[in-house]
Amino acid sequence: MVKRYLDMITLRDTLDLIKKSFDFQPSSEKVGLEKAVGRISAKAVFSKYSVPMIHLSAMDGIAVRSEDTQGASQSNPVKIKDYKRVNTGNVIPPGYDSVIMIEDTWEDKDCFIIRKSSHPWQHIRPVGEDIGESEMIIPKYHLIRPNDIGALASYGVTEIEAISLSAGIIPTGSELVPFGEEIKPGRVIESNTLMAGAILESAGVAYKRYPIVIDEPDLIREQVKKGISENDFLLISAGSSAGTKDHTASIIAELGEVLVHGVAIKPGKPVIIGKIDGKPVIGLPGYPLASYTIMREIVCPVLEMFGFKVPYKHKITAEISNSLQSPIGTDEFVLMSVGRVDDRYVAVPQSRGAGVQMSAVRSNAFMKIPGDMEGISAGNQVEATLSVTPEQAEEAFLIIGSHDPCLDFLADIASAKGVDVHSNHVGSMGGIMALKKNNCHVAPVHLLADNGEYNIPYIRKFLNGKEIYLLCVAEREQGIVSETGISFDEIKDHTYINRQRGSGTRMLLDYLLKEKGISYSEIKGYEREVTTHLDVALAVRNGEAECGMCIYSAAKTLGLKFEPVIKERYELAFSKEMLKDPRMDAITECINSQEFKNSLLKLGGYDTKNTGEIRKA
Repeated sequence: MVKRYLDMITLRDTLDLIKKSFDFQPSSEKVGLEKAVGRISAKAVFSKYSVPMIHLSAMDGIAVRSEDTQGASQSNPVKIKDYKRVNTGNVIPPGYDSVIMIEDTWEDKDCFIIRKSSHPWQHIRPVGEDIGESEMIIPKYHLIRPNDIGALASYGVTEIEAISLSAGIIPTGSELVPFGEEIKPGRVIESNTLMAGAILESAGVAYKRYPIVIDEPDLIREQVKKGISENDFLLISAGSSAGTKDHTASIIAELGEVLVHGVAIKPGKPVIIGKIDGKPVIGLPGYPLASYTIMREIVCPVLEMFGFKVPYKHKITAEISNSLQSPIGTDEFVLMSVGRVDDRYVAVPQSRGAGVQMSAVRSNAFMKIPGDMEGISAGNQVEATLSVTPEQAEEAFLIIGSHDPCLDFLADIASAKGVDVHSNHVGSMGGIMALKKNNCHVAPVHLLADNGEYNIPYIRKFLNGKEIYLLCVAEREQGIVSETGISFDEIKDHTYINRQRGSGTRMLLDYLLKEKGISYSEIKGYEREVTTHLDVALAVRNGEAECGMCIYSAAKTLGLKFEPVIKERYELAFSKEMLKDPRMDAITECINSQEFKNSLLKLGGYDTKNTGEIRKA
């Protein structure tokens, strides 16, 4: 009987159940040493001989009997007539037990004079100094690293026994289009199994991706039979929910047993854990971030149970930038951008939508909100797990504030200078608040004050007491985007798409409406909000609204008409302390570069005469 995910169990209980339900004994195979990097040893490996195999000189000098050197001093030089010349790595002749460095001797006819006595085994590498015959080199379940290869070769090993595991991945769904083929509206590129395969490969697991199976139970059943017969465990992508076309759970139940259908985890709740022919079968949710979460939080632990090594281990403590609510009883995993601001890490949550794959691309860490918590308040310390190296996390540069497409070009140029730009679009006022709380490195702003001046009045009002500087990105055109060329004075006669509260564009709209005596209630669609200029243009092109306010470059990108309203100053606000930060130097250099200015001119709607100018607020 299929257990629907109305009977959800915790993630911890799920992993405990998996551990008890399977015999995690991976297969093994012989692997030549040249191809062993990244593999996991299936058993301990022992040295075939001692290294060194015989006593060797560790220095250039003379081999002597240590007893012949006793009493030698500056005031009592001793002549050594019984000696053998040796160089580093030479075999120590029998009967000699010490080496004196050549620079500590004085040659005199048929002898050497020394002024310091030596001791037994001085400057000699004894037999087995590195490793003794039959001594263990590496234990089982050891990840073979490049430096291990040289050592293994030196100790007589030519191949190792490595654990092996074969995984099958079956994508299901009539709406799917194979990777690389042209996509049409209503269809979806099959990407989840590419992601799953990449994670398996990073852990050293061999896998096979099967062709897409449409939502026909008989076809899915046959593919599952084939997949389970050819592999040690099976992943089935999509079809794990409770809809009319979700057949995965019933097919697993028919061919074997469903252990779990639904885990108290977000995203990823509909995951299925099953067993067919004694082998694990995991049904992945169809939403990309849900699938990614299950791969990371369930599949990776399963691989560890087989003895494989997986990523996502380095943890840091960070201060979360804004509050998050979370449902009681569910472990929620949130993707984040983390960066070091002053002496602590700041964590900025990414979008939590299960289908928003760019959240994974933009993030460099993730955190768990435990099921016994209702959420986390801004400013709290949280444990974050890095999805990059600690060194890469140190390069992160947090930009929080107003959106502009040129930030993507800035990030591209900055990456060549070792700066990893992470942008979060919360509007100009959101950026100022982030800067006030010291939660970002720079805040993009374009705020028009009542006196007609840009940015500085708002900086002085909300960041009073902080020494703030403004780096000019460019002056840019804001205006009305539409299919037909609607002007600002005509917007109340058409449906409108608005920007979010706190954005400079929204505040500009409100400023102009007030100036012209137009009430908010006269604007049809005023309450509908999106977060970027491109979102405004997309809503217009898709027919969701007839007009909206955005910058020229967004309208140009989507081939829409644009009626200019104002030229505004778009700047990066930052604290005085950032002047000493080499990342800020790199960003300033990028903005001043001709490459960046050319990208602005290509986008269109930007005036670069003040680009790179820094002024004190």
